[in-house]
Amino acid sequence: MNQIPRINLEDFLSNDPERKAEFVKKLGNAFSEIGFVALKGHFLTPKIIAELYLQIEAFFKLPLEVKKKYEIPNLGGQRGYTSFGKEHAKGRKTGDLKEFWHFGQYLEKDDLNMVYPNNIIVSEIPEFNEIGKKAYQLLEKTALQVLRGIASYLELEEKYFDGYIKNGNSILRPIRYPPILEEPKEAERAAAHGDINLITLLMGAQGRGLQVKNNSGQWIDAIAEEDELMINIGDMLSRHTNNRLKSTIHRVINPVKKHLGKSRYSIPFFMHPLASMPLNCMGITDEKNPKAFEDITAGEFLNERLIDLGLI
Repeated sequence: MNQIPRINLEDFLSNDPERKAEFVKKLGNAFSEIGFVALKGHFLTPKIIAELYLQIEAFFKLPLEVKKKYEIPNLGGQRGYTSFGKEHAKGRKTGDLKEFWHFGQYLEKDDLNMVYPNNIIVSEIPEFNEIGKKAYQLLEKTALQVLRGIASYLELEEKYFDGYIKNGNSILRPIRYPPILEEPKEAERAAAHGDINLITLLMGAQGRGLQVKNNSGQWIDAIAEEDELMINIGDMLSRHTNNRLKSTIHRVINPVKKHLGKSRYSIPFFMHPLASMPLNCMGITDEKNPKAFEDITAGEFLNERLIDLGLI
């Protein structure tokens, strides 16, 4: 497969059984073969996306000493600001060429028994906090429907994932890849890696850079249109399905020389379940398809990976 399949969520949400079944088939086949799909018909509007990019650019343009106020020790980077070069891919020591922010779960009053760090409020830019919350909740709403499509493909009850992801530990991560002032010897904007979570939703990023490794070992460009989200399977879901769904290795490459002096912004939403969700392999396991992973919970797996990434 040399290109990312494209589908429309409106087909899944329609009252037409044939459209819905075709959506489920295309979604599942894409995630089984390459682990990525481009999705139209999601819940974000162009206006919200434009405002979100505007506000994250405003935040990252703040002086470093201001941004560092929001880098909170002992949180493993799970809320607020993470400074340039601190995170690295699993198995690497060289930090990625990026800085980022984390918005986390927004709990209702009835859910305050959940144990999550509070979201960090940026006092200098109130609009940043407001648009971050709005985008988070619309992406979470979109991810819920995608997971229902995945459950249907796996021949599970359509709402199989609903209880695991309500108030889950999901993260919205605005990223800035600053201008590269001298050609790096080893570092990349984001070295080759697989995501930790169930699924990742990525807005059409500004410019080329994201690449996916297909089954032939080739790196192919993954570029979403302005009205699309690029969605991929994470390690948690690949593990839970005993590798039936692929958590594909991907990277963000450095730009060609003439574009080294430009910043690049990217905004992935990492859909995580509750920490208590068991990631035990489900589905057929036999001599041809043996159980590939030990039993583990989502919380235990996340903690292992945050250590691997150098965040805790």
